[in-house]
Amino acid sequence: MATAGEKKPAAPKRAKAAAKPKLIIVESPAKARTISKYLGRGWHVEASQGHVRDLPRSQLGVDVANDFDMKYITIRGRGDILAAIRKEARNASQIYLATDPDREGEAISWHLAQILGIDTASPCRVEFHEVTKKAVKAAISQPRTIDMGRVDAQQARRALDRLVGYKISPLLWAKVKKGLSAGRVQSVATRMVVQREREIEAFVPEEYWDISAACSHHSGKKSQRFTMRLSGIDGAKAEIADAAAAQAVTDRITAASFHIRSVKHSERRKNPAPPFTTSSLQQEASRKLNFTTSKTMQVVQQLYEGVDLAGEGTQGLVTYIRTDSVRVSDEALAALRAFIPGRYGADVLPEKPNTYKGRSNAQDAHEAIRPTDVTREPDAIRASLTNDQYKLYRLIYHRFVASQMTPARFETLTAEAEGDGLQMRFYGEKKTAAGFTSLYEESTDEAVESAETALPLLAEGDAIAVEEVKQEQHFTQPPPRYTEASLVRTLEENGIGRPSTYAPTISTIISRGYVGREKKRLFPTELGNMVTDIMEQYFARIVDTEFTADMETRLDQVEAGQLGWKQVLRDFYPSFEKTLEVAEQEIEKIEVRDEVSDVPCDNCGAMMVYKMGRFGRFLACPNFPECKCTKPLITWIDAPCPKCGARLQEKISKKNRRFYGCERYPECDFVSWEMPVCEKCPQCGSYMVMKRGRHGEVIHLCANESCRCRTVVTPPEDAEDTADE
Repeated sequence: MATAGEKKPAAPKRAKAAAKPKLIIVESPAKARTISKYLGRGWHVEASQGHVRDLPRSQLGVDVANDFDMKYITIRGRGDILAAIRKEARNASQIYLATDPDREGEAISWHLAQILGIDTASPCRVEFHEVTKKAVKAAISQPRTIDMGRVDAQQARRALDRLVGYKISPLLWAKVKKGLSAGRVQSVATRMVVQREREIEAFVPEEYWDISAACSHHSGKKSQRFTMRLSGIDGAKAEIADAAAAQAVTDRITAASFHIRSVKHSERRKNPAPPFTTSSLQQEASRKLNFTTSKTMQVVQQLYEGVDLAGEGTQGLVTYIRTDSVRVSDEALAALRAFIPGRYGADVLPEKPNTYKGRSNAQDAHEAIRPTDVTREPDAIRASLTNDQYKLYRLIYHRFVASQMTPARFETLTAEAEGDGLQMRFYGEKKTAAGFTSLYEESTDEAVESAETALPLLAEGDAIAVEEVKQEQHFTQPPPRYTEASLVRTLEENGIGRPSTYAPTISTIISRGYVGREKKRLFPTELGNMVTDIMEQYFARIVDTEFTADMETRLDQVEAGQLGWKQVLRDFYPSFEKTLEVAEQEIEKIEVRDEVSDVPCDNCGAMMVYKMGRFGRFLACPNFPECKCTKPLITWIDAPCPKCGARLQEKISKKNRRFYGCERYPECDFVSWEMPVCEKCPQCGSYMVMKRGRHGEVIHLCANESCRCRTVVTPPEDAEDTADE
């Protein structure tokens, strides 16, 4: 006890209770790691790894008798993930749901809120449109409620897809072949490929001839040579249908005297393309990089979620990747316009920002796909990126920067010549200002002949001499088969699907065996033709492009709160159910015979048949299940194994990617993603591989990383596309 005058001893301080952390739930583990580094202590980040609840796979899951109530269950394999999330949620002072900023992401947040008992009307939802430290902290400071319009639109789409898939697919199993499936969007996409093939088969080529003349004009001591094309005959458009007519016109040109009737000088401008949407990125990556749509989305997802950069840590390199908008934020636009003059020169910066108009049916919910930091140039971070990441980031970066540059300018000349009732035309252009083309030019699906050439000095009344006449026979061509790029563009133009659906739709119709792919072109299989015939006859509404596009519009109305999601189902299902009943009664059993090969079964000697499996076609014994013998289809290549000299064969990986390996595996472990060739490197003697260049040329490249000697070779007409898929 303290005596008078003594100080009372101080009471021991109580230890402060540890503050509970705040919890953020995202979809991807990679994004979780990136955001965790940004926020540090006091925060915990968990990943749901996509949806945690869904309709059961073994049941329809949509109660059509009870106004389309949805039966949601925990997805198999997600139990441990949910247990970890629940554990962290119990210890959290605040929970934020930060799944992707689209309908699917909104639905995942809603499901998580249901599971964790979070009030959907509370400010629990945050959106990251780019995974950068600044964007993440800004989003967390402005949480919102869950957008039930987006959730309802997702539920309506999920119910429609389940009703179509689970009602029509069993019918196809019973009437055609086990394992078939139907879907709202995939059936339309398959039908489009089938219809294009029918147009090609029905096409009747027509002969026509082009006539051109090598001409000259003498101006003082200088002689100019240029080529003119026949444009008119006796006042009518030149149309030459056969060799006899071509020769007759050639004789007239040779005998005639020509003079310049008119000369027109003008300027043509070529404007830059807008920044990428999901669709345009998939198309351009297909054209320039030979990426499939699924590969493009896989790689760009990595760039969005974050890459570990030397000296910077993990950084999200591009903005949100599922978008149909060409809009760019004011902040990003200002940063780009400040960057261009110092890096590329003030002469390529327009006085006012370039503006772009999006598609009329675009949702415009997110910005265009762009770099998160325009000062982070591709070559500066190349060492931190994989080869595919670098290629795609460079494409996105250059497209974005070029979108705010000046147009390219061309001086053009059109000259008309006349003689003996014949008219010939010259058109040429010369680039006078590169503008944005110094950095980037958009590709097209078909090769376009450049008109850039030297412009002759011509004036009205000048006499020109014809030195040589050339005849060229042509035939009209059928419409080309779809590529993945052109199919995506057509789906988008017709309003079928949304940015998130293009890649999975194409992957599905290929993996199901409805559509094949050869040299980048898509063609329907026998199975695809057969299923499309059935769908057109009995479910014409499902595969009708206008109906499918109208359904997308109705889903947009649900998201906007203009239409109830169950009303969409009430309008759709009754007539669909009647159609289904008719089809079940009228469709007869169709026998799909397997194609017989010339390879005998090792066990029973029967001739094996071709089957379609998860990783493509393979050989199987027709006496299954009594005989279960199977064989892979082997494609041999000409080059020997660089390690042991045995034969090399083309193989398919578990991720459906083509590679090349030795026939003596596992004794010899040689593998290569690129096709080896017989040629040896002239510099180091290592083996070389075949790659396709940007303009279609075939390149032999040394496989030795320290050498990388390259030789450009002339590709044969039937050269296989060797790009990674």
